[in-house]
Amino acid sequence: EKYKVETKVIVADFGEREDIYNGIKAGLEGLEIGVLVNNVGMSYSYPEYFIDVPELEKIIDKMVNINIMSVCKMTRLVLPGMLERSKGIILNISSASGMCPTPLLTLYSATKAFVDYFSRGLHAEYKSKGIIVQSVLPYYVATKMSKIRKPTLDKPSPETYVRAALGTVGLQSQTNGYLPHAIMGWVISLVPTSTAINLLMKVNKQMRARYLKKMKEK
Repeated sequence: EKYKVETKVIVADFGEREDIYNGIKAGLEGLEIGVLVNNVGMSYSYPEYFIDVPELEKIIDKMVNINIMSVCKMTRLVLPGMLERSKGIILNISSASGMCPTPLLTLYSATKAFVDYFSRGLHAEYKSKGIIVQSVLPYYVATKMSKIRKPTLDKPSPETYVRAALGTVGLQSQTNGYLPHAIMGWVISLVPTSTAINLLMKVNKQMRARYLKKMKEK
């Protein structure tokens, strides 16, 4: 209604193991997909040691299905049509936590590193064929998933972030998408990886302690 565009909705639960992709494929039949944004993702409910993550067995399955499998399978569905037309854009939403191992978010961080590597490899494979594949690595954005309600300069609203990130498409195959995030990424890249890991461990231990204290008080 707002943008006077026609919208088609295909309902799919990416956390499920059953094959949802046949239904998506059927729903996309006859459509020319010019842009694919792989934005489906899940994280931990709070930073935690791997073995102590609540419902760990379930979380492993869901996180791999949602954060990794969806990116590969959706790309598999859409890329052939883009190749036929020799044009297309695939934007894969990774995370800044995929730039460096992130203790207490270890599984999430590792899935996002996969998305980053997969995207950059694909871009190298297909850029000569007219396809742009971009790895987008945001820091915190004010969304339900990050549990941040009020946007700030370094934690922008989704609208602010997306506007900035779209300006980088075709210019960078890997981007933090937003200038303050790019500066944060640059600063962290100057620090030895072991130092960055120790720093992230410290920050996430504090967040974990705050969350557990809050839960006790409830």
